[in-house]
Amino acid sequence: MVYREILAHFADVEIVTSWRIRAILGAPGTPMQAMDQDAWVTAGHYDKRDPGQSVEVFRVLREMNLALFETLTPEQWKHHGIHSERGAETVEHIVRLYAGHDLNHTHQVEQILDR
Repeated sequence: MVYREILAHFADVEIVTSWRIRAILGAPGTPMQAMDQDAWVTAGHYDKRDPGQSVEVFRVLREMNLALFETLTPEQWKHHGIHSERGAETVEHIVRLYAGHDLNHTHQVEQILDR
């Protein structure tokens, strides 16, 4: 995966994460469909996406999510959804999962840029 595809993936995953968390907060126990990231690469034409736009989409959505997280009650952090492949996941777990996801892909981009 080239860096432009990774950045497009970041933006799309932030959309998915935003939706999942809001769906859980609005209706705890809600089902969450798995994301076929490989299909999204092809269908979303990641190889043609503007890297700057992908970063901007990610940045804006992340800022919105961080603002939301600051308002959550301890009870809301424990609300969960049911992922179609992984089972029950709390808001807290999802946030931690995607923090690790970010670090992994950030490292990939750094390696690509260092070449």
